[in-house]
Amino acid sequence: MKALGKAIIGGALLLTMAAPAGWADGGGGGAKNSVSWQTIIGIIQSGNIVGGITGGGQPWSTLGGRAYVDLLNSVVAFKVKGLVLAGGNTIGTPGTLTAVKGTLVCNPAATSPTIIDTPSVALDTQGNASFYGSVSPLTAGCSASAVAFLIRVPANQHWIANGAVQVPYP
Repeated sequence: MKALGKAIIGGALLLTMAAPAGWADGGGGGAKNSVSWQTIIGIIQSGNIVGGITGGGQPWSTLGGRAYVDLLNSVVAFKVKGLVLAGGNTIGTPGTLTAVKGTLVCNPAATSPTIIDTPSVALDTQGNASFYGSVSPLTAGCSASAVAFLIRVPANQHWIANGAVQVPYP
């Protein structure tokens, strides 16, 4: 039980640290340099395409999560909780999936959107994963008004969850 409490506190600290107060203005330009998503939701309709990226083959659900991107400094933070299949024989589990990555899609409606991935991170058996760090290529060319955040499967590149309720930070 103590381990669970420490994990919850650690996760809360990650999200608190993910967007330090100094990032709120992105170093000089207001909220246009950063964006956050208040929750992470699973894909409902398989085959859905966002920025040329195909959605996963099964529906997925989550207990929640968050994502934050500092566009000026190319820093991404995300946490997803309870990412599990919402159909099939392994419903309620991550199935065989053991890793995910975050993907920033800049200008998703464009013919050639910019796709920026985080490194793959472990997905535990309860469907929890998190990342905090720099990404490349740089995100400075992205706009907070035309960006999407996806959780993807590294093996097949399909997206299975997305950031929802996008707001300029803070």
